[in-house]
Amino acid sequence: MSGGKKQIPLRISEKLYEQLSAWAQDEFRSLNGQIEFLLSAALKKRQGKAGGQSNGDETPGSSST
Repeated sequence: MSGGKKQIPLRISEKLYEQLSAWAQDEFRSLNGQIEFLLSAALKKRQGKAGGQSNGDETPGSSST
């Protein structure tokens, strides 16, 4: 895989899938891009509450290209 991205299986309800798909379309993102964006935002928020501690992973929103 290029770009250092990992593939993971994800099982979500049909309703959640439809809601995320609609949200992604509203923001001109792919469903995968929307999920990655939301996870990155949640991680950034969590790290902010923990005093900005990092485990050395990429910062949310940064590009590895």
